[in-house]
Amino acid sequence: MASGRQLMIVLWPSFLLAGVASAVVFAFIDPLDVAIFGYIRPAREWLYAVGFFLFWLMTGLSSALTVAMYPATESDENSDQHPQ
Repeated sequence: MASGRQLMIVLWPSFLLAGVASAVVFAFIDPLDVAIFGYIRPAREWLYAVGFFLFWLMTGLSSALTVAMYPATESDENSDQHPQ
């Protein structure tokens, strides 16, 4: 199970990158020009929110994969057994 530290190692950078990605994408794409399936036009705020959470999900999965693939050291294993 993931510790609180590992969770923050995944969530904080992914949150920051999701904010940057949203700013960059929506600087070039106006949400009012987006039509889903050709005719559904969502509200601007809704599309901003959905875009941000999709970017956060993608960057969070990327960070989680990095943490999962990182080899555990002996000090990491001992810190899980004896929290301070």
